[in-house]
Amino acid sequence: MKPEQAAAAAIRPSAVRGRNRGAARGALALLLGLLLALVTACSSGGSKSSDASGDKGGADKGASQADKAAAQKTSDAVISITPKDGASNVPTRDALKVTVAKGKLTSVKVTSESGAAVAGALAADGSSWTPADSLNTGVKYRVEAHAKDAKNLEAVENATFTTLTPANTFIGYFNTEQGQTYGVGMIVSLRFNKPIANRKDVLGHIKVTANPAVDVVGHWVDGQRLDFRPKDYWAPGTQVTLGLRLNGVQGSPGVYGVQSKDVKFSIGRSQVSLVDAEKHTMTVRKNGAVLRTIPISAGSPQNTTYNGRMVISEKYTETRMNGDSVGFKGEYDIKDVPHAMRLTTSGTFVHGNYWGRPGIFGAENTSHGCVGLRDAKGAKDPGTPGAWFFSHSLIGDVVEVVHSHDRTVDPFNGINGWNMDWSQWTAGS
Repeated sequence: MKPEQAAAAAIRPSAVRGRNRGAARGALALLLGLLLALVTACSSGGSKSSDASGDKGGADKGASQADKAAAQKTSDAVISITPKDGASNVPTRDALKVTVAKGKLTSVKVTSESGAAVAGALAADGSSWTPADSLNTGVKYRVEAHAKDAKNLEAVENATFTTLTPANTFIGYFNTEQGQTYGVGMIVSLRFNKPIANRKDVLGHIKVTANPAVDVVGHWVDGQRLDFRPKDYWAPGTQVTLGLRLNGVQGSPGVYGVQSKDVKFSIGRSQVSLVDAEKHTMTVRKNGAVLRTIPISAGSPQNTTYNGRMVISEKYTETRMNGDSVGFKGEYDIKDVPHAMRLTTSGTFVHGNYWGRPGIFGAENTSHGCVGLRDAKGAKDPGTPGAWFFSHSLIGDVVEVVHSHDRTVDPFNGINGWNMDWSQWTAGS
């Protein structure tokens, strides 16, 4: 019932007896109805939740107190994943466990790099999850855990880790999956679990081939990382094969490879997005034509966004961004950042934002280094710019930042080797 309807209902003739007594009661009811309408109108004002941009993972430092209060209306549940994110040489038994404080786990999904699911069980009280059996050796796993607190607010946590391999062998963990489709900027990256001394021999037993054919060259980043790319972006529709023939190859004295496999994937349509930090816009081009221009908020003058060509390497419908993990101690901890896509290993994302002041998008740079797009809390509104860009993006798509008052991103902070000159790239092979 609207406030004016409530006031009218309060003075209906059926509600009173006698003219004078009824008039007094009617006047009192009318007064109470007007007060109720005033309170309702005031309480419905509130601050609107819009967006800002995140860190090199983060939040809007210039948000008002009301905005900050809205951002804090997140789940009290705290999810912990053991082993820690990025851990290697993890034992295959009794090492993986997911727990939660101030809430109950609702789902835990653990998958290998090939997409195989790991069976496990939640504790009866929802406080923990453990795998049903031993993990495989030499495999990279991804964990996605969800929980809810007493108020039914959801929390989410993600982590990846790799299990140990037998002594005196080495393997390479790669970032492509069989049968997947990637963007034109996809760089094939291998991370070896042990230092490689015989780099020439190991590189000679790894090939990345393409149809239609194009020259693809490997570049040693360091003794444990090897990246492959063509001179220019892949042509849309290219079929790519990563061929590993490392079984028996000596990587270092007494340490031999064990892998012999092919990983085939495809390149989809071309999508390259240009972020102009001065204009506060992101222009999305599909196959060369402008698909959409989106208002954004990039890094603040104190926490600028990297310039350069950055490749989307991970996508999360929701994820947690904690300033402690990237050097912003205690400045923010947002447990449900929507539509987050990683651009650098150090924590630069393009992501949705529901907590920022309404006017920042297209007008101000307020983040801790990320590119922020207006979005809705809970990632539930498909019509927001953040949700739209997420649904139109592939791992391997390129996001290029220009006119930011920062240096060009390091080529190997993420899979961003396009920022290295081709002559330098080939020299590293």
